[in-house]
Amino acid sequence: MTQQEIRARQLEAVKRWQTGGSQNVKSSGVQNITFTNPKASEFYVDGKSLPLVDFDVGPSWAGLLPISNSPNETRKLFFWFFPPGPQGSLDDLIFWTNGGPGCSSLAGLLQENGPLSWSWGQAKPTVNRWSWTNLSSVLWVEQPIGTGFSQGVPDARNEEDVSAQLVGFMQQFLEVFSELKGKKLYLAGESYAGMYVPYIANYIYEDPTQLDLSLQGIWINDPVISWFVVHQEIPAVDFVKKHASIFSFEQTFMNRLEETAATCNYTGYMDKYVTYPPKGLLPLPGDSTDPAKGCDVWNDILGHAMMINPAFNVYRIWDTYPLPWDVLGFLDTQSQVYFNLTDVKEAIHAPVNTEWFICGDSVFQSDDDSSLPPAFTVLPSVIEKSKRTVIVHGLADFNLIADGTRITIQNMTWNGLQGFQTPIANDSFIVDGVGAYGSMHSERGLTYYEVALAGHMVPEFAPGPSFQIMQYLMGFRDTP
Repeated sequence: MTQQEIRARQLEAVKRWQTGGSQNVKSSGVQNITFTNPKASEFYVDGKSLPLVDFDVGPSWAGLLPISNSPNETRKLFFWFFPPGPQGSLDDLIFWTNGGPGCSSLAGLLQENGPLSWSWGQAKPTVNRWSWTNLSSVLWVEQPIGTGFSQGVPDARNEEDVSAQLVGFMQQFLEVFSELKGKKLYLAGESYAGMYVPYIANYIYEDPTQLDLSLQGIWINDPVISWFVVHQEIPAVDFVKKHASIFSFEQTFMNRLEETAATCNYTGYMDKYVTYPPKGLLPLPGDSTDPAKGCDVWNDILGHAMMINPAFNVYRIWDTYPLPWDVLGFLDTQSQVYFNLTDVKEAIHAPVNTEWFICGDSVFQSDDDSSLPPAFTVLPSVIEKSKRTVIVHGLADFNLIADGTRITIQNMTWNGLQGFQTPIANDSFIVDGVGAYGSMHSERGLTYYEVALAGHMVPEFAPGPSFQIMQYLMGFRDTP
C-alpha cells in the first residue's frame, strides 16, 4: 500500500470516527441469557449496584469455584463472567488471564477489556466502548492458585499443573453455567500469560473431550514466549538508541552501554540474524539462556532511567511526572484499592477476609516455573491446531521488547517452515476509525501485530486496535 493510499484510508477512517465510529460497538445493554442451574444464582452480580459505579454495568456472575469435583477440594479460583452486549455473539466465549506470574485478571477486566473502564488517572469508572463483551461472553479468571482472591496453597510446579488446574476449574464452571457448553472458545492473555495460554491451549488440544468447549485460537500480547535474554537483553540498547529523547542518557553512560553490548554480542543482532526468511537457527549470545556475567544491560538501563526520571514507567516509556492515581494500586501504591473495599467484595461474592493485590507472591510450589518457554515446546503445535493465532506487541513496552518477540518468531518452526518467510511491512496495520496504527504480518496460521504508542498492556493503551485484532481472531473480520 502506498503512502497516498494509507493517507486516504486514514482520512476516511477519521470521518467514520467523528460520525460515531464502528457500528459494531455498543456501550450498554446485554443479550438475554439465563442459567437453569439454581447454583448460578449464588454468583449473580447486580450491575446497577456496583459500589462507586454510577451506571448500570449489566448482569454478571462472579465468585469462587473449586478446581475439581472432590468434596474435600480447598483450591478455588475466582472468576467474573459477563454475557455479550447487544451486538455480541452468543456462540462464543473469550477467556482472559493476566500474567505476572501472580497478577490478577480483574486488572484486565477493570483497566483493559471489560465493560467498565477505571484506568490510570481516571477519577471514576466509565463505560468502555471497546469492551470485548461487545464481541461475545467474556470470562476473567484469577489464576493460578495464589492469585488475587483465589484460595488454597499454591502447589503448581509447572505449566502442565497450571493447565490441569485451570481446565479442572472450567469443568466445574460449565457444570454451574451449563448453557455455555459447546461454545467456541478463545484463550487470551498478556505478559506471563505468554506461558500460561499456549500450555493451556495445548492441554485442551491434546484431549478435547475433557472440556465441552471448542477451542478456536489464542491471543497473547507482550508475551513471555522465550528466554528473558531474548525478550530484554539483546534488544535493550538498540531500544534506548531508538528512543534516545525519552531516556535522555548522558553520552558517557551510552558509551558504556554500547561497549557492553559489543562485548556481549548484542550489537547488530537484529541486522545480522533476523532475516526473512531465516538463514538458520538464531544464536543466543554466549549460548546461554541467561545473560553472561556483566551482560545484564536491561537492569542497568532501568536503574539509570529511574535515576533520571523517578516516574519512568517500564510498561509505557512515554510517562513522566506526575504519576497518575491508580484505583488498583499498580502505579500509586497509596491508593485505596477498589477490590479491597468490603462492599465491593460483598457485591462480587469475593472472600471478605482476603486482602487483594494486583500482583501477588509466587504461584509456583518452588517459586519457579520449571516449564520451558512455549516457543520451544507447545506454541508451534498450538498454532498448527488453531484456526488463528495472534501475537500482539506494544512498541512502547520496555518490560518485554518487541524486537525480542520478532527474534523468537524467526527462531520458531511451525507448519513446516522456520519463521516468517517475508518481512513485516511497516504501517501495514490499519484500524477502522483511526487509520494506520502499526505493523502486522500473517503467515501459516500466525498473525503478528506491533501497535504504535501502546505499552505492555495493549488493550488498555490501545483499546480500539485491540478490539479490531480480537475481531480478526474470532473470524468477525476476514483480513488482519
